[in-house]
Amino acid sequence: TVLADEVTVEVRGLAMPFAQFVLQIEEAELSETGADRVEFLFTANPGTPPVSLAQAASGGELSRLMLALEVVLADVASPSVMVFDEVDAGVAGAAAISVAQRLAKLAKSRQILVVTHLPQIAAFADQHFFVSKSSDGVTTSTDVQELLPESRRLEVARMLAGLESSVSAKAHSEELLDLAKKYKESLNA
Repeated sequence: TVLADEVTVEVRGLAMPFAQFVLQIEEAELSETGADRVEFLFTANPGTPPVSLAQAASGGELSRLMLALEVVLADVASPSVMVFDEVDAGVAGAAAISVAQRLAKLAKSRQILVVTHLPQIAAFADQHFFVSKSSDGVTTSTDVQELLPESRRLEVARMLAGLESSVSAKAHSEELLDLAKKYKESLNA
């Protein structure tokens, strides 16, 4: 199907070069949900046939597959706002950069809100907010604070190493934020 082909292309661009997404559609008895039974099949590895998504995909693969589905369906429905809550679950390293780049590309044409714990994703944001929760034992409150450039660099360093004062984490934070800036500039070129 066209949907399966487009999702396969998207998911391959998210650091899964051999992934294949398949829609298996079978006729079913007419009910309130229709007259078809639809199952998502998936494989991430060459030489492995697609099987039920529930059996085939890890947490990170599911996260990237969900993003790919959202991206393809967004082109059809064209929502003005998209919210991703931990779309990067189970993702790290190069895959996280791929997810971050895809989110940044989506953000060129719509508002994207992302909840993440990954520095790679946070570094590609146009705006970065820090959400904290505190409790006095009786009540719990949540605080949201926009991070300005210097506090953002420190937060990305903390996300990378758990230590915002680490010299190497600060250097890596700068490198990651610079990579994100250059990528977003390339989208405007």
